[in-house]
Amino acid sequence: MSAPTAPTTSGGDPTATGTSKPVQRGAVRLRGTDPALLPGRLLLRAGRIRLLVRRRSILVAVILLVLLAGAMVLSLSLGTPYVAPVDVLHSLRNLGAPDGTGTPYDLVVNRLRLPRVVLAVAVGAAFGIAGTLIQSVARNPLASPDVIGITQGAGLVATVALTTGASAAILAPSALAGGLLAAAAVFVLGARHGLAAQRFVLAGVAVAIALRAVTEVVMLSADPIDGQRAQIWLVGTLAGKGWTEARWIALTLVVLLPALLWAGWALHSSALDDDTARGLGLRPTARRVGLAGVGVMVAAMVTAQVGAVDFVALVAPQVARRLVRAERPPLLCAALVGALLVVLADLVGRRLFAPTQLPAGVLTAAIGGPYLLFLLVRGRRRNL
Repeated sequence: MSAPTAPTTSGGDPTATGTSKPVQRGAVRLRGTDPALLPGRLLLRAGRIRLLVRRRSILVAVILLVLLAGAMVLSLSLGTPYVAPVDVLHSLRNLGAPDGTGTPYDLVVNRLRLPRVVLAVAVGAAFGIAGTLIQSVARNPLASPDVIGITQGAGLVATVALTTGASAAILAPSALAGGLLAAAAVFVLGARHGLAAQRFVLAGVAVAIALRAVTEVVMLSADPIDGQRAQIWLVGTLAGKGWTEARWIALTLVVLLPALLWAGWALHSSALDDDTARGLGLRPTARRVGLAGVGVMVAAMVTAQVGAVDFVALVAPQVARRLVRAERPPLLCAALVGALLVVLADLVGRRLFAPTQLPAGVLTAAIGGPYLLFLLVRGRRRNL
């Protein structure tokens, strides 16, 4: 690939070689090779819309979709009673059919297990998206909603609600408000110097530690039974939940879809330093605030619905980035990795010590701990 030459303006001589055309009205544009000809890239066109994607990203996304479908069928099969995968597929075909007109397993598959599996997919995908956006803003693989205080803010308000006899109807809205308030505190503390990456992460860690300490005080001073209920919620579980929570998460993603499409495009410039971004006519601070805001909204809504399923938003983006071999976490692949991770964690939690069920958050934390050690060891080896 030929190196791009110096930028020219509309008043310059448009005779330089290259397949790209000069900008006609004063904007600066680098000349170079047509992006469709870059190795490993694929240019998709739909009218005036042009989308440049990695070929490897498409391959990885297809493989992850196949693995996710297999994990969902496996989760629908295993349990008491066991349902063969073929019978699972037959029952899924009868989804929505009147009772008594399908197979004998329709009740088990479609009514009892499917809502929880769909919720696991929605939770994992949403956490994967939120983690990708927050890590891209922080430029730090250790940044995630459970590290920068969003989860702790939702957990504190939910703990207060659970230990004071508040009705179940206000649990999710109050947890959502707590997550958003915690995020606002992080933004205020990290807003100096244009929301600098290091200051943003340090502010988030400080807020998370403070909120976690207050949560422990509230739990210790509460009735033991109420404190136990709050502890289960803080760990994060999908037990007893299903279509209602999945609809709220899906509705959040649909409402934020325009913002997510913009975020997928804006992530391409998130790795640029401020001077380079401004030289290209971009506004780095506004982009960081926008990306972080979308990530915070998604993470707060998911935490409000199912509790603190830790480390999914931390692990999924980095696993996806390594699979794709990209400089930044890919949004779609991170969502698929997160969905696959939560589906498998919930399945293992249901079957490992059956009939006792482990919360999904326990399994994801068991994965996230070794992953943090891996990142620390890997970073230390690089510094040697």
